[in-house]
Amino acid sequence: MKRELLVVDDIAAAAATIFLDLAPRTVALAGGSTPQALYELLATRAYRWSETAVFFADERCVPPDDLASNYRMAHETLLSKVEARVHRMRGESCDAAGYETELREVFGSGLPEFDLVLLGLGADGHTASLFPADLAALAERERLVIKVERPDFRRLTLTLPLLSAAKRVVFLVAGAEKTWALRALMAGGDIPAAMVRARELTVVADREAAPGGGLPA
Repeated sequence: MKRELLVVDDIAAAAATIFLDLAPRTVALAGGSTPQALYELLATRAYRWSETAVFFADERCVPPDDLASNYRMAHETLLSKVEARVHRMRGESCDAAGYETELREVFGSGLPEFDLVLLGLGADGHTASLFPADLAALAERERLVIKVERPDFRRLTLTLPLLSAAKRVVFLVAGAEKTWALRALMAGGDIPAAMVRARELTVVADREAAPGGGLPA
C-alpha cells in the first residue's frame, strides 16, 4: 500500500482541493481541531451536498451540544450550512450497534466502502478513537463500530476493517508534536494510524509536522 505525503502551508486548502476533486458521495468526518478550518472552507464552496451522506469516524459519548462533541464542531462549521444527509454518532446513548445498523441501512450488506474518510493523527499515533494500548479495539475484525473506554470519555469509533475498506483515506496532520507519529505513519510503523490500509492513502501535513518536508528519516 502506498502512502502519499503532501507537505503544505495550508492544510485546509490542500484538503479541500482533494475533497472537491474526488467529489465523494459518502464521507466519514474526523473530529479534533485540525479539520475545523477545512470544514469552514468547504462550507463556502459550491458542492452537491444534497447527494452526500456524511458519517463520523469517531465520537465522544457526550450530548451533541457538548463542547467535546465532534458532531457539534462539524455542525457549527459545516453541516448547519449545507444540505448533506447527516448520520451522526449518537454520543448521548453511546450506541455502537445502532450506528452499525445505520451504516448497513445506507451501504447494504457486506463491508461498507466510503468514498472518503478523513482522519486525524494523535501525537501517540492514535487515529479516530483507536489508541495504541487498546489491543482489543485494534484486533476487532467483525464489528464496524465499537465502544471504547478512555480516561477522559467513553467513545464510539469505526474499526480498522471499515476504515481500511475506504476508497480514499486522507490524514490531516498539524504541529511539531506530531512529527514522531507522522514519521511512524509514513514508515508503516507499529501505531494504530499505520494499521489503516486503504486503497489510496494521502497524508496532508504542515511544515511543523514534517520539518524539511521529507519523512521518514
